[in-house]
Amino acid sequence: MKQVPKIEKYMTPMPHSINSEVDLNAAKNIMREYGIRHLPVQKGGKLVGVLTDRDLKLASTFDKVGNFTVEDAMTPDPFTVDPAAPLNEVVRDMAEKKFGCAVITQTNGKVVGIFTATDGLRSLGEILEQNYKPIL
Repeated sequence: MKQVPKIEKYMTPMPHSINSEVDLNAAKNIMREYGIRHLPVQKGGKLVGVLTDRDLKLASTFDKVGNFTVEDAMTPDPFTVDPAAPLNEVVRDMAEKKFGCAVITQTNGKVVGIFTATDGLRSLGEILEQNYKPIL
């Protein structure tokens, strides 16, 4: 029987991240420019949240309130895992808790990757192709 792969095999390495004090419109532009839906948020070099496209949509409903920073709109305390975490455990936790992403961090807290639902589907497709014959 094969070993379950580690999350680091399927994560997106070295994801873009953003400072918590950045203007929300600047964050929106970065996400649009790079085609990303999840952006790790750091404050003083420490991971403090994740900004998602859903967070941006919600914040846009309050556009008359004033200028927002990333910290105002982010989801605090993101789901984090070690690069050596087994893929099956990460995807199971994400599905059970309805998380859109896992931020991959080293033991020192450094962000080294991100694993999104899209990465999960990509990994599922690869695993199925490697282990099963196509239906004809």
